[in-house]
Amino acid sequence: MSAFDTLREQITESAHFASAIALLSWDQEVMIPEGSNAMRAQTMAVLGGLHHNKMIGEVMDTLKRVQDEGLDKLDPWQMRNYKAILREVEKSVKLPTEHVIELGRVRGEALGAWGRAKKGQDFSLFAPLLSEIVRLRRQEAEYIGYAEHPYDALLDTYEPSMTASRLKAIFEPFKLELGDLLPQIADQPQIDDSFIRQSIPAAQQLAWSREVLTKMGYDFNCGRQDLSAHPFSINLNPQDVRITTIVQENDIREMLYSSIHEGGHALYEQGLPIAHFGMPAAEACSLGIHESQSRIWENNIGRSMAFCEHFFPTLRELFPDKLVGRSPEDLFKAVNKVESGFIRISADELTYHFHVLLRFEIELALVSKEIEVKDLPAMWNEKVKKYLGLVVKNDAEGVLQDIHWAHASIGYFPTYSLGSFYAAQLMATAEERNPNLTSQFANGDFGAMKSWLNQEIHAHGRQYDSETLCTMATGKPLDVRHFVRYAKEKFGRVYGVKIN
Repeated sequence: MSAFDTLREQITESAHFASAIALLSWDQEVMIPEGSNAMRAQTMAVLGGLHHNKMIGEVMDTLKRVQDEGLDKLDPWQMRNYKAILREVEKSVKLPTEHVIELGRVRGEALGAWGRAKKGQDFSLFAPLLSEIVRLRRQEAEYIGYAEHPYDALLDTYEPSMTASRLKAIFEPFKLELGDLLPQIADQPQIDDSFIRQSIPAAQQLAWSREVLTKMGYDFNCGRQDLSAHPFSINLNPQDVRITTIVQENDIREMLYSSIHEGGHALYEQGLPIAHFGMPAAEACSLGIHESQSRIWENNIGRSMAFCEHFFPTLRELFPDKLVGRSPEDLFKAVNKVESGFIRISADELTYHFHVLLRFEIELALVSKEIEVKDLPAMWNEKVKKYLGLVVKNDAEGVLQDIHWAHASIGYFPTYSLGSFYAAQLMATAEERNPNLTSQFANGDFGAMKSWLNQEIHAHGRQYDSETLCTMATGKPLDVRHFVRYAKEKFGRVYGVKIN
């Protein structure tokens, strides 16, 4: 057996191990009794340490054997996977096992603390464990190393090779574009969305979400949908991909678009080649690309006029007394209403990016020690006022609304905006190559779109970086102007105005 064959066996075994950890994580957020969190945190910490030791031990040894046997013996597919594994392992080697175990334990305990704090609207219940997470993540940045900013080391976990300075170069001009666009919308008469903000039982909402997800192509035979405090998707393997949603009985948009968003993530994971399970070829490229898959389904497709045309009759059948005198156009406008709000996952496509920007700026300050955890609520509230013009009333709608920091996911938030930008560029390319997409969506046929994403994005796994994959799919590297053009055209139609 060649060294590469041995490497593949070890990586596949490691992936099965990671799947077991993922299952425990899903259970902790969906099913676990509250009193079981502390021991679960210990279990996951120990398993995380074992998984880490396997990667920096036998896998690293085998990588050296592959090199010794001669990299020239590897075919192009093997070389791409070898390089991706080597990059991951070289980064893992820099982290002491004790650090990995401690972070796993603290993260497990933080999830329960975050839930209690959010329910009680009291940041102080979460702050001590978040302080531990921040301390450990700052230390991790030092272990890994960075050229410019410690944030870069953490950002690399989610968007490899991206840096804070590159993000600023993307966000700063985009922030100006938003600043020009939003006042033009604000000057128009506001959209009446009262008809969609009526009480609809949770069971009926969830039944409709299953229909929508099924038409998107989500395979319930290899997945499931549950409720959780914060919507998420999780991949155990391409044949076991689970999603969760939330329900507000007085606004169906919460359930619908969180379901579609997580469904987009799930379609990516279900679209990865199971034959290469464990190898980079069967793993997602990056979180920016992952978010492009959720955002393209949630917004470019799910908030399109064609989508509303198709699903309006079904919605009217489910809730006949809610849509009297309403049309698909009314639904289209209601699901695209632009209005500042406190909650990121409920935000419209435009103000959403201010939610991301404020989190990015806060994380930069936190990682560089310009602020400490105790300063977070005040800084959060200040930036919400600055960017969204709102006064935060409590911690639950403010600094506690996202679960990401309880997961220790510092460096994740910028990928949401990157995902939207990639999504707009992918959608423009898909429409250019298939002019019938809009009519297909209006007829409830999303198969061609799913197949195109399977072919252009999912099938390549993590063999290429984000920029290369984007260029392969669209012919060009990421260009934010695609999103700006898309936004001006779409919201010009929503509000009946020409946007400059």
